[in-house]
Amino acid sequence: MPLTTTEKMLRDAQKNGYAVGAFNTENMEMTQAIVLAAEETNSPVIIATTPSTVEYGSIKLFRAMVAALAEDSKVPIAIHLDHGDSYELAAEALKNGYTSVMIDGSHLDFEENIALAKRVVDIAKDKNIPIEAELGMVGGKEDNLDGGDGSYTDPQMAKEFAERTGISSLAVAIGTAHGDYAKTPVLDIKRLKQIREVVDIPLVLHGASGLTEEQKRECIANGICKINFATELRRMYKTAGEAYVQMNPDKYDPKSYGTASKDAIKKLVIELINTCGCSGHAVK
Repeated sequence: MPLTTTEKMLRDAQKNGYAVGAFNTENMEMTQAIVLAAEETNSPVIIATTPSTVEYGSIKLFRAMVAALAEDSKVPIAIHLDHGDSYELAAEALKNGYTSVMIDGSHLDFEENIALAKRVVDIAKDKNIPIEAELGMVGGKEDNLDGGDGSYTDPQMAKEFAERTGISSLAVAIGTAHGDYAKTPVLDIKRLKQIREVVDIPLVLHGASGLTEEQKRECIANGICKINFATELRRMYKTAGEAYVQMNPDKYDPKSYGTASKDAIKKLVIELINTCGCSGHAVK
């Protein structure tokens, strides 16, 4: 089917108490694996690209690849710009057919963050493309993103932010961090509950790669409707590829170790979809 937006996906997740997985891709094999996992579990899926990924390839290239796979798939697939770091990049993604866009102004002060998010929302209206933004800052470093020690999302500021910007979903900071954790994080679930009580749009969790399955499920039970996964996919791709090469030193065809990484990514994404409770929720 054609690419879809995240609007219906996330509203259904919000209504029915599960989360949609947003999986960052870096290449064709990872993208294929994510789609195969979604098809096997009959799940909607969000395929995400970061600013550095589309700099490495391009907005048009990744959009075309995901669109081609979506066309032959029976499950809803959205392509999402993750952590869009400028108005210009967000506008480029919208112009070239992305069906979901995040504009990340979390490093700005409150009013500047509102102004940036609203500006992107305004240009997305005619295309009916949902916009995600972030309030508070998820800590840690991943890709070209550096959130430092992070800062927590204030519930009342979140309410005002959502109302004034008109965004479709909000990424919140409750103690997660991008990249690798030195130890299991302590999440502020009370804060998440308070945000959910005053914000009616779907809530998003970034920095989930180091969380336990129990922590992810607890976040979903308390209002998270979309969970982003990046670090563990990248790590798995590298680990599976390296293991194949070590076991098969005479193999030099890139397709062989690319297939090994693809199979490992597919298995991992199926596990994460099941953790999110998204299996069987392919929304037409």
